[in-house]
Amino acid sequence: MLPSVSGLGPARKTLRPASNPANKLPPLQSAKLLDKLRERVRYLHYSRRTEEAYVFWCRAFIRWHGLRHPADMGGAEVEAFLSYLAADRGLAPSTHKQALSALLFLFGKVLGVSLPWMSEIGRPQVQRRLPVVLAVDEVGALLAQVQGAEHRLLARLLYGTGLRITEALQLRVKDVDFSQRALFVRAGKGGKDRVVMLPQALHAELHEQLGLARRVWAADVEAGQAGVEMPHALERKYPRAGASWSWFWVFPQDHLSTDPRSGVFRRHHLYDQTFQRAFKRALSAAGIAKPATPHTLRHCFATHLLQGGSDIRTVQELLGHSDVGTTMIYTHVLKMSGGAVRSPLDALPGQPVN
Repeated sequence: MLPSVSGLGPARKTLRPASNPANKLPPLQSAKLLDKLRERVRYLHYSRRTEEAYVFWCRAFIRWHGLRHPADMGGAEVEAFLSYLAADRGLAPSTHKQALSALLFLFGKVLGVSLPWMSEIGRPQVQRRLPVVLAVDEVGALLAQVQGAEHRLLARLLYGTGLRITEALQLRVKDVDFSQRALFVRAGKGGKDRVVMLPQALHAELHEQLGLARRVWAADVEAGQAGVEMPHALERKYPRAGASWSWFWVFPQDHLSTDPRSGVFRRHHLYDQTFQRAFKRALSAAGIAKPATPHTLRHCFATHLLQGGSDIRTVQELLGHSDVGTTMIYTHVLKMSGGAVRSPLDALPGQPVN
């Protein structure tokens, strides 16, 4: 028996209340619905891409229902819209799931609706697909066709380190450590930090790229332009850090642009669409018929490491996967590639030998 406290009976093991009012979301300040959605997304620290996707699907939902306000709609309208996306638009299950997540966020986090249909609505089953992986010689042919030193370096960086394209584009000068041969990924997918190797083959090109970036930074400083974007509240905590060389982009854009959130006119990093177009042209020039994208270089990095005998746990850490099961998808590629399993047709007498 636990001792009593001030005559109030047996003491409890925890002093936490059954329901914590601090967990409730604060009231929204915006007037328009989509502005309220943006405000809530930013309060919960979701990524900018998530914000853009949620706004897109909620706007599409409202327009599809003739500009009716979501507060006047419910589960039936959501299911009708999702059925339209699946049956008429032929959306993939992953995109279908993203649209559903956006609408549940709108009703639950913005409108404050908590109804049974929100937990009972059917969710599409997303099947894991095998990634597109290029052979080593195909990667070499592709990289040789990438036009422009900056784009070529970026492609080689993606293949040599396994970075996601957004992680590579958001690299800052302080994240490159030549002495330790390491790149520091800050706030990658899921807000996680990690360290990856810096290939020796990229040292000279990176030094040259940093030299070009420093000239851009020096010109901005001389012109009195606003510094680069800083994560979270660091811009208020360290007002001058955004204009410092250490926080500057490794791959800066060649022109200034308006920050979509703050409205500040300043230097952004290279746009991913710019590199994706250069990658597509290189793929065509190399004569590769596979449906590869810049993310394919990350798949190649993982697969080729495993083919070279690297431990799967090491590959998991380099890729930043929370679950080794995600990394295991590359072992399925290995099982059927490179002659790991021999077809019985090849064992028949008289078959041609290549």
